[in-house]
Amino acid sequence: MSIAMEAAAIGLENGDVMSRAEFHRRYSQCPDLHRVELIEGVVYMPSPMRMRGHAQEQGPMLDWLSAYAASHPGVLHSPPATVLLDDENEPEPDAMLFRITEDRFEDDYVKGAPELIVEIAGSSRARDMHQKKRAYEGAGVREYIVWRTREEKAIDWFVLRDGAYAAQVADEAGMIESVEFPGLRLDVGAILALDRARVLAALG
Repeated sequence: MSIAMEAAAIGLENGDVMSRAEFHRRYSQCPDLHRVELIEGVVYMPSPMRMRGHAQEQGPMLDWLSAYAASHPGVLHSPPATVLLDDENEPEPDAMLFRITEDRFEDDYVKGAPELIVEIAGSSRARDMHQKKRAYEGAGVREYIVWRTREEKAIDWFVLRDGAYAAQVADEAGMIESVEFPGLRLDVGAILALDRARVLAALG
């Protein structure tokens, strides 16, 4: 059975509008489903994941976050996982970094806004740069990184200031450093070139 057929069998179809509680109830009925998301109250079904333009970019991004978390106790990195963000949003970001607190989890799901979220934006570019950006901004995600992998390949790094996202710009060395996680430095040119060694070296 296809993903779309499985989802339809439990009452989830692309474009459906519902609360997060109802979405979570239906989604939980089919554990074989993956990457179905609720963004601003709208259901989005996953597209097939390309190796080039998504998976190969996700790898070094996860390596980078993992290396940082490994040397910073109390910080956890994550590959795609469900986030119980708020009443209208239940996304599965491509990567996350967050501090572990007593109220961070609910029924083993990530609860509330992770401090940093990464999305790999290939076929999902429009949603990542608009609907998801609004959702993360409104929920209080402190930093949001979008890796645009199509023709205009680029890293967009947003920091929440006074309730709105402001773009971070690389310094003269081509580096951007996290505001929320000191020492989390990204060599923008290196990661766009998929140069894992240079990406990790920037962490010191």
